[in-house]
Amino acid sequence: MTSYRRIYRGEAAGENAPNVDTQHGTSSPSGVSTFGEVRPFDVHRIRLVYHHGVHYRLRVCQSRQPSRSGKSRQTCSLRLTAGLRIVECGDIPVTRNQSNFGVEALLQREAFSPLGNDSVTGETLVPLSLDGKNHLRIIILGGDHTIVLPLLRSINSVYGKIFVIHFDSHLDTWKPSVFGGAPSDQAAINHGTYFSWASQEGLIKNGSSDHGAIRTTLSGPEDYDNDDESGFQRIEAREIDTIGTDGIIKKICDTVGDNPVYLSIDIDSIDPAFAPATGTPETGGWSTRELRTILRGLEGMHIVSADIVEVAPAYDANAELTTMAAADVLFEVLSVMAKTPLSKIRAANSA
Repeated sequence: MTSYRRIYRGEAAGENAPNVDTQHGTSSPSGVSTFGEVRPFDVHRIRLVYHHGVHYRLRVCQSRQPSRSGKSRQTCSLRLTAGLRIVECGDIPVTRNQSNFGVEALLQREAFSPLGNDSVTGETLVPLSLDGKNHLRIIILGGDHTIVLPLLRSINSVYGKIFVIHFDSHLDTWKPSVFGGAPSDQAAINHGTYFSWASQEGLIKNGSSDHGAIRTTLSGPEDYDNDDESGFQRIEAREIDTIGTDGIIKKICDTVGDNPVYLSIDIDSIDPAFAPATGTPETGGWSTRELRTILRGLEGMHIVSADIVEVAPAYDANAELTTMAAADVLFEVLSVMAKTPLSKIRAANSA
């Protein structure tokens, strides 16, 4: 990760910066392909090309341009993020068997935009982080869902135990002995077990996190017991037929409240009719419109960082439905971030 570290320590920048991963060599499937100037930013968008934790379709996000190509349609819409500095950082270098990468050093950087005062009350705003500083936010484009474990470890260093909103067709809280069989320590961490590990490591606020769009096949009733122990409440995909998108949004807001939250989105939360190119598709999911509506309903939430994962371009339709959906979901997340600072009103007794 030498080139990656050089860029974010200010030792390399601009078009003349080296695009070579000197630690892993030029045969690595990833590397820093695009990046901005080295200066304070508010939101960093990073690609993490790791796809070795999957168990069904391989080559998840192996292409270097999956969600980037779809976002080219949104240039004019980025005016909604006016006032924030946003940079695409390129790819984090990883090796085939590496699942312990993190972005802790990047998260420790302070954001560009000052917090100022609350727009309604005029009261002074204070950051939500443990150290009282205003940290930047990161949106990770995966990669399979295994990447969330090291990301949560990095988030923990800044915010402590975190609330999680997880849109996915699967629970991803299975014990390694159930999902994958855990033939080795490395195999025990995969795209179906990472939340179980995160709970064991104390990274998640137990009982205060939500799954959304769940419709997975279970190995047995104990799967829900494991999920409960990992700290999640479940919103099944079919609930949208009875309570609608407003009901889904209300359930999430009631659980998370105004606490700092990490948002994780598996593209398979969308029905394969709308997003077929994913690692483990499940029928009966939400439409692209429904997911986008629910994401817009999260306005006001303190989303500290997010990921969009499990896009597998090799399985997409000629019309690139999945990459378009991923790019639009990315924009919805970015819009919610832009509207809500990571802050709270200073308590009267602490002024």
